[in-house]
Amino acid sequence: MPPGRCWEETGIRVENVRYLGSQCWPFPSQLMAGFIADWAGGEIRVDESELEDARWFTRDRLPAGFPPRRSIARWIIDRYLLHD
Repeated sequence: MPPGRCWEETGIRVENVRYLGSQCWPFPSQLMAGFIADWAGGEIRVDESELEDARWFTRDRLPAGFPPRRSIARWIIDRYLLHD
């Protein structure tokens, strides 16, 4: 694999990984980190021991349920909706 690329837990390849922020995780001494990356190839594969679901979404076809506003996941989604 070329430098700067990595495998994401869905089995796709990503590159240009950027850290956006973090927040406390609901477990003691844990931290949730938020990153974005560019798709570098591959098809989504759901490993059910790691994930329940994985899908692609566009700005005009988002899922019905969003994470709460206080979560880093929602903050990342809101950034995506406001910026290119």
